[in-house]
Amino acid sequence: MTSTPDAPLGSRIIDDKSPICVPFILDRLAQYRKQAADAGSAAPARPFVVGINGVQGVGKTTLVQTLYETLQDREGLETLVVSIDDFYLTHADQNALAAAHPDNALVQVRGEPGTHDTALLTSFFDAVCSSTPTHVPEYDKARFSGKGDRAAPTPEKPGRLVNGPGQPPLQVVIVEGWCVAFRAVAPAEVETKWQQSGASPNSKLASKLHTHKLEHLLFVNKKLADYDAAVTNRIDALIHLDAEQTPYVYDWRREQEAALRQARGTGMTDEQVEQFVDAYYPAYELFSDGVRRGIFGEDKGRQLRLIVGKDRRVKESIVL
Repeated sequence: MTSTPDAPLGSRIIDDKSPICVPFILDRLAQYRKQAADAGSAAPARPFVVGINGVQGVGKTTLVQTLYETLQDREGLETLVVSIDDFYLTHADQNALAAAHPDNALVQVRGEPGTHDTALLTSFFDAVCSSTPTHVPEYDKARFSGKGDRAAPTPEKPGRLVNGPGQPPLQVVIVEGWCVAFRAVAPAEVETKWQQSGASPNSKLASKLHTHKLEHLLFVNKKLADYDAAVTNRIDALIHLDAEQTPYVYDWRREQEAALRQARGTGMTDEQVEQFVDAYYPAYELFSDGVRRGIFGEDKGRQLRLIVGKDRRVKESIVL
């Protein structure tokens, strides 16, 4: 299992999600295998892909760990966990993107759709879904004074290999992250939300869309369309950990950093946290509603939405 770079460090996360999510995933996996058997195959043609979406600090890491242990250890299924964060652009490519769009604050640092390497995402999932040997990328957020960079493979440290010689083929892949399963929306919807945001009250919980130019938001939206073929269309089941109120992410992230400062003597200040989350928040505003409606259209039963309160406890579960 790969590490998740933004793992929650506080002790207040209560894992009341796994008892709901584990049966859901096992049921979907059983149906996935049955479809293969009904088609005359001894096993599915490719791994079962589970997506996990949730704002930062909602408890993704705790849930992912339980799912991995259940599938790998209890069910005996060769399982891989990957984070969307490990597919961020290299430091050099991120700098080039920022330089090409110097007035677009949304792409000056990693975060928003468009700052991931979708070519790498595509080639990685092509390999995983065809049971071809491939190395799992790893992103080091500490490099370049926190700006981050992808760990460059070397002959001595090529990275973790999956589907390699003598290795059992992957049967389940869990891909987790804050923007997993986001889909681009119609440009007119971006414009409508942007116009509405201009009337929001001036408060810390107000919309962030009006702080950006419309063309900059449309740029991110256009880039997000590339994620469909790379990963989103390959997801077989989705768990959406949905904050009852999206602004909770600010408090949850502050709690993470406070715990980090206490444990390691380093971490972002509250002001830095607000600036950090601000870089992600426009995507939450633009694309979360699409996930809430369900990403599978009329193919029902493949998505589980858990609505989580301020205390991170599940208040409602909905199968879409």
